[in-house]
Amino acid sequence: MINDIKKLKEFYKKIFKSDEGILVMEDLEKRCHFMSTTNVKGDSHESAYMEGQRSVLLFIKSMLQEENKNVKRADNGE
Repeated sequence: MINDIKKLKEFYKKIFKSDEGILVMEDLEKRCHFMSTTNVKGDSHESAYMEGQRSVLLFIKSMLQEENKNVKRADNGE
């Protein structure tokens, strides 16, 4: 198991920034409701299932985000 989150993020980026990974991400965005609502009227189970798919995609995308080191943090006065 990988304990170092930075290393894990590097692996995500290596995979999803490749030509093949970009195509896979585009497919996941279509299949996992990235830009659409997951609210299915009258079927809370289907809505929950679809939102679960979407949450996995959002997690992957969060792993691909670059950390903004220029953001000033209010809690430590930087």
